[in-house]
Amino acid sequence: MPDQKITINDIARLSGVSKRTVSRVINNSPKVGAATKAKVTEVIAQYNYVPDKQARGLASSRSYLLGLVYDNPDALFIDDAQRGILSVCSQQGYELVVHPCRYKSPDFQQNVLNFVRRSKLDGVIVLPPASEVDALGEVLTEQEIPFVRLVSGTNEVAENFIMSDDRAAAAEVAQFLVDLGHRQIALMTGPDNYRSSKERQLGFIEAIKERGLKLPKELVVSGNNDYHTAIKKGLDLLKQNPRPSAIFCNNDEMAAGVLKAAHELAIKVPEALSVCGFDDNLLASRIIPELTTIKRPVSEMGKYAARKLIAKIEKNNPDAVQQKCLVRPELVVRDSTGLYSD
Repeated sequence: MPDQKITINDIARLSGVSKRTVSRVINNSPKVGAATKAKVTEVIAQYNYVPDKQARGLASSRSYLLGLVYDNPDALFIDDAQRGILSVCSQQGYELVVHPCRYKSPDFQQNVLNFVRRSKLDGVIVLPPASEVDALGEVLTEQEIPFVRLVSGTNEVAENFIMSDDRAAAAEVAQFLVDLGHRQIALMTGPDNYRSSKERQLGFIEAIKERGLKLPKELVVSGNNDYHTAIKKGLDLLKQNPRPSAIFCNNDEMAAGVLKAAHELAIKVPEALSVCGFDDNLLASRIIPELTTIKRPVSEMGKYAARKLIAKIEKNNPDAVQQKCLVRPELVVRDSTGLYSD
């Protein structure tokens, strides 16, 4: 049928099954046997059949639209998450609608509900820090709106969360710096109200103490994950006497700001100062020196979130809904860190 648009009726005829069976295969229904599903899927692939989304939605009372809610100034983080989500959406026949918000605003929960209803979404994925608002989860649950939240932590309810063990990753940074011989180590934290900031701070401080070292309060400075603020904070740290020989920053943006501060003070990195970040976004490998950092698999987290959310919506894969999705970020060693020599 080279000159005709193939229809679901054609797929049914070519597969030797009913139109209803083809529809069930397309919607991943558990009511279709494996052999029949394989046969229909093969015909669909052979003829490059793409189901009509509008007809599919009418048949199932669904829109096949997912929402992505975020309030994060880090465009690279959002892009990574979105790429992961979209890769699953394209496979499963869903589209993605994005919605920036202000999670501190008094009408935040209502704003998200309005977005869901206005866009006729089947469910939503929420990125940090908006995902850290428990009240939003409660409202979505009350309204029976399927959702998945991406957060830092290890002990959340599996069906609603994709988790990142940032605490263990930050502890790995501490161990790494101590092993390099550093003893005067500073910490530039993230915003106090971010769960990720707290998890990383706790993991780093605990690991430092476990190794018999102290982290004096003058070596712990509060940042806001911003490059320009980190330059000023970095200058303050590096003008101390004695100054730190290593600085761990809550994200790559601030680590880049510290590198800028070191450059302004003619402090060589990594010869006289080691700098570590967190996230491993595109910036980390494109600055000089290239940044040692923690790689958080954001794109993979986006994939896990999309799969879990679709499983919740379609109610055909309870194992995927209940599976605990906990990722462990990994240390990526580059040129901004080195052995300490007094």
